[in-house]
Amino acid sequence: QVRLVESGGGSVQAGGSLRVSCTPSGYTPSRYCVGWSRQAPGREREGVATIWTAYGSTDYADSVKGRFTVSNDNAKFTLQMNNLIPEDTAMYYCASDFRCLVKYGGGWSLSPADFRFWGQGTQVTVSS
Repeated sequence: QVRLVESGGGSVQAGGSLRVSCTPSGYTPSRYCVGWSRQAPGREREGVATIWTAYGSTDYADSVKGRFTVSNDNAKFTLQMNNLIPEDTAMYYCASDFRCLVKYGGGWSLSPADFRFWGQGTQVTVSS
């Protein structure tokens, strides 16, 4: 069973930066998919970033493109969030599965439904 441990997050003013990290443990194949999703109160969980470890290729939701960057440093995955806005306030979750799915039109799927293993979540709060 894959286990994902998250760290980071916190509170920042609009325009600031935060990062959240995720470290998988347990059975992890040589190639796997890691995604970041977020869920604000009263809203559905939405995927914001995906990375395929085989090539380091990534995909991002339009709402965070150009501001968020996901990276992999020896199986420690980090979501760097810059130029944060209040709408980014949410619980952020790391997720993983053994493969990334391709979404319609190309690119990696961001859908939370495509990931089976989940971290506990970490809070990100952006004040105006």
